[in-house]
Amino acid sequence: MNRRIIPLALLILGTAAWLSGWNVRQAPAQETQPPVAAPEFGDAAIAETPTPLHVEIDRLIRERTPNYDSMAAPLATDGEFLRRVSLDLTGLLPSVAETRAFLADTDPAKREKVVNRLLAHPSYPRHMQRTFDVVLMRRLAAKHVAAPAWETFLRTSFAEDKGYDQIVREILAADGTDPKARGPARFLLDREGDSHEITRDVARIFLGANLDCAQCHDHPSVDGFKQAHYYGIQAFVVRSFLFTDEKKVAMMAEKADGEVTFESVFEIRDKKSSGPKSLPPQIFEKVSFTEPKFDKGKEYVVAPDPKKKEVRPIPKFSRRAHLAEAVASRDNRRFARTAVNRVWSILFARGLVHPVDMDHAANPPSHPELLDLLTDEFMRNRFDVRWLLREIVLSSTYQRSSQRPVGADGKAEFPPETAFAQAPVRALSPAQFAWSYCQATGEADVQRNALGNKLSEETLFQRLAGYESQFTNRFGGQPGKPVEGLEATIDQALWLSNDAGVLSLLNVRPGSLSDRLVKLPADNPAAIAEELYLTTLVRPPTPQEVAEVAEYLKDTTPETRPNAIKDLVWAVTMSSEFRVLH
Repeated sequence: MNRRIIPLALLILGTAAWLSGWNVRQAPAQETQPPVAAPEFGDAAIAETPTPLHVEIDRLIRERTPNYDSMAAPLATDGEFLRRVSLDLTGLLPSVAETRAFLADTDPAKREKVVNRLLAHPSYPRHMQRTFDVVLMRRLAAKHVAAPAWETFLRTSFAEDKGYDQIVREILAADGTDPKARGPARFLLDREGDSHEITRDVARIFLGANLDCAQCHDHPSVDGFKQAHYYGIQAFVVRSFLFTDEKKVAMMAEKADGEVTFESVFEIRDKKSSGPKSLPPQIFEKVSFTEPKFDKGKEYVVAPDPKKKEVRPIPKFSRRAHLAEAVASRDNRRFARTAVNRVWSILFARGLVHPVDMDHAANPPSHPELLDLLTDEFMRNRFDVRWLLREIVLSSTYQRSSQRPVGADGKAEFPPETAFAQAPVRALSPAQFAWSYCQATGEADVQRNALGNKLSEETLFQRLAGYESQFTNRFGGQPGKPVEGLEATIDQALWLSNDAGVLSLLNVRPGSLSDRLVKLPADNPAAIAEELYLTTLVRPPTPQEVAEVAEYLKDTTPETRPNAIKDLVWAVTMSSEFRVLH
């Protein structure tokens, strides 16, 4: 295949019109929202919303920005919406049959119907598993808990519609002692039970607070993040440690005593310290329990034995056991607020509070009333992630196009990102990229056909999981440091261009896209272009793209046409438009 010449031309010409209207991190316009102080995180009465939440989302987004209607992008086309929502809710591209049916459907409620179908799709819980695995574990290597056990726990939890608060409580309460329920224990065990690492990640992930700089002193630039906040959380786990039994199985263990002590390094330096301070377990100054006192020598159910290291100590009172309830409590509004802000950021590439782990008074939300409403409704609906996703994606705010019409002067006005007036352009996750490639090339259909009556979401996943692993290894970043945003390297490009396994999916085989295209009449390039673009980019081709396909295929023969078709498929699946979620 002459892949180095023809596809390059196709990549340049075939996406030029699309890129011309694409906001690729243009210099942001001047902020239109005046700063508003963040409300306190105390309890709030949850009043019922009289109108659907997605309608309220649009109202509050619109009211916050002057001239919003004049600057907002139009609603996405049906193809753009179908591709985006399919990838966001299931991690998969729609099939070409699903795309044709959706584009032909004249029902005004068809977008709502497809959202309901996608949320009921068996791939929804797996996509949520992947998404929250990265949030919770940052692609850390599995050390003490096998990754499949953890993944099964997450996937089953989302399939059963467990509330997010329940999922988090199960994660933080798991100690690894139950052989049948080791999955959720991975959060603590694969952090080696380290109280400082657990403290930092609990604060960042569940409380919207990056307290890294508060370990040694009050945060130097954030008045709302105190050293006491850090050590109040650490006090829950300061007595805990990683224990390995005689079978080399890791689990959490705990002592009956031990307190956090801390001093500000600035006070020590300036000789103003009054000595080490200590705190009881608390979440941002809120103490959730009173610790009982036991007589000396009666603090343990199973006391530690210095002569028998294989004995796991079990105190009568466990501080760590109270961490889960203290964090994921209905009384802890910060937890619910952080959760909805994170879900919003997953769909819009930025939170209402941004960054999502810097929620403090000096960094107010772009839409404070909306964040309060989402928090209230999320709590009212029992922390239901599926429900929250449905309401957000049904909003016009989510359904706006990522492209804007170009004016007579050849320019387009780009609103500030904080206005949420235009859909962001986001990089596909490695898993989304892998499964999009498998679906677009037809490999997924080949495997579906091969499985026959054994076909299920799980059996198809097992057939194609190897591709997901390869793409994740190439595009996922280093363990503990997942890639954020679109990263393109020469190594990645060379791998996509030369890897035998990746290129083999382009081959003409029964069920593959190349096979379908080869079987279409050679004298009907419009039909070839339509099947190609509907399958890969979930939209019809433009007249220019039809002309390019016709020009490229006009001199092919029956012998050369299969390779030419493979080049076409490769070029489109390697294009910028395919690589991003827009």
